[in-house]
Amino acid sequence: MKQSLIAAALAMALGQTTAPPRPNVVLIVADDLGYGDLGSYGAPDIKTPNLDTLAHDGVRLTDYYANAPVCTPTRAALITGRYQQRVLLERPLDTNAGAGLEQGLPVTGRSLPQLLKNAGYATALVGKWHLGFKPEYHPNRHGFDYFWGYLAGYIDWYTHVRGDGEPDLWENDHAVTLDGYFEHEVTNRAVRFITDHGRDPFFLEVAYGWPHWPFQSPHHPSVAVRRNNSMFQQAADPDPPSRKDYVDIVEDADEGVGRILDAIDRRQLAQNTLVIFISDNGGEWLSRNAPYFHRKDTLWEGGIRVPAILRWPGVLPPAATSNQVAMTMDLTATILTAAGADIRNAKLEGIDLLPLLAGRTVRVERTLFWRIAMKDRQQRAVRRGNWKLLLDGGLQMLFDVAQDPGERDDRAAAHPDIVAKLKPLIEAWEKDVDAEAATLSKKN
Repeated sequence: MKQSLIAAALAMALGQTTAPPRPNVVLIVADDLGYGDLGSYGAPDIKTPNLDTLAHDGVRLTDYYANAPVCTPTRAALITGRYQQRVLLERPLDTNAGAGLEQGLPVTGRSLPQLLKNAGYATALVGKWHLGFKPEYHPNRHGFDYFWGYLAGYIDWYTHVRGDGEPDLWENDHAVTLDGYFEHEVTNRAVRFITDHGRDPFFLEVAYGWPHWPFQSPHHPSVAVRRNNSMFQQAADPDPPSRKDYVDIVEDADEGVGRILDAIDRRQLAQNTLVIFISDNGGEWLSRNAPYFHRKDTLWEGGIRVPAILRWPGVLPPAATSNQVAMTMDLTATILTAAGADIRNAKLEGIDLLPLLAGRTVRVERTLFWRIAMKDRQQRAVRRGNWKLLLDGGLQMLFDVAQDPGERDDRAAAHPDIVAKLKPLIEAWEKDVDAEAATLSKKN
């Protein structure tokens, strides 16, 4: 452990928990990483020493959820701090669909980066955006001082074209080119930003594209995107990706995270930097979502429960594990509160997690909601306490996710009273978010 982290641990032990007033924030977002794909989360075949060290030095959450089982909605919730249904972003923006190219996250002046910028923070996003292709939706319009990355849901990491074959690599509002592996340059840009900043507080979102399809490892470029195949036609690739490719990607990404953490240490910023690592949703077919069932694009636990690690030396305890139920939009409230930003008009729906994870307040019961439109039906879910009600088309299923994390024992018939309490909560929530979405739709 670094010397600054040792000092912070001693301060915690002595009860010296006064937090620096304006921490730097480095938010690292993985794309489609399974819950069980890190060593600290039980991965048997992937070595992630840097992320495991981050978990050892901070708090590892066991009951953290993505706001959605797919990328655009979760990212919308992160930027707004609110349920994504309110801004009409409930499905991923599709590069190949006309409507998808026209939609985007409305600019309100209340976004996470904008509020941090208003508070004097330097703000940057390197990596994936996926919240709008048109110029009025670009990251700079939402408060990011600097953006380098792509706008679509995925690109070829070697040729940097999106699903329809169009180039998709940007520096701020300008199209740029790159000769090399995209994910490595994400790390390079992140390290450069940290190196160039430090006098004033900064917020850096590192939105990696790994390990999202097309599963192009640094050693095995796939031809799938270059031939403009759908992500569901991967079998057409004469050399399809394998779990080994996936392992290579995650282990290479872990090295990138290590470089980012080293850059923080070199600038002697660790003591006053909140580092957060999350995934935007559950993993795909090469992922390991164990011990949970199913995967991305579903509201089963495997689609929405994901890894989350927070480290802030001297504020958060080291080597801690928390079963506090949390959600993506909680991070928005957490970051803004830690930064001392003005959130009076932000309409945040998440909570500040720091007092809970630091042990200053006791664990609180949450009531969280999800909804996703599938090809042939809709899924809706609510978790209150340990009970989760999952409505899948015409089916209703009730699980105690603490005792039955794999959701194998449907308790709906045994506890109709609990179903009767939870179902109206979903209906009331839907009525609320849909009413706001309808108002926004009329304005547009």
